[in-house]
Amino acid sequence: MTKTDFLDEPPESAVLTTYDREHMKLYLRLLDAATDGADWREAVHILFGLDPDRDPERARRVHDTHLARARWMTTHGYRELVREGYRH
Repeated sequence: MTKTDFLDEPPESAVLTTYDREHMKLYLRLLDAATDGADWREAVHILFGLDPDRDPERARRVHDTHLARARWMTTHGYRELVREGYRH
């Protein structure tokens, strides 16, 4: 993933999306940063290449919506991955 191939907000869906699959590593890194207590500004700068001082509203939206989707993956989306693993 380059720091430019992301949407400002991940697609909302009740099922796993192609975007989710393509950004799984990003989701994991966001979850790790949140667990470690990293400041959201640092995380959005490192993971997305955004300057939170230049555009704080966009940076916060990008961070928060992706973190929310990453958390959704831990409670719902992973089930699809597990089911797929049993099929292969």
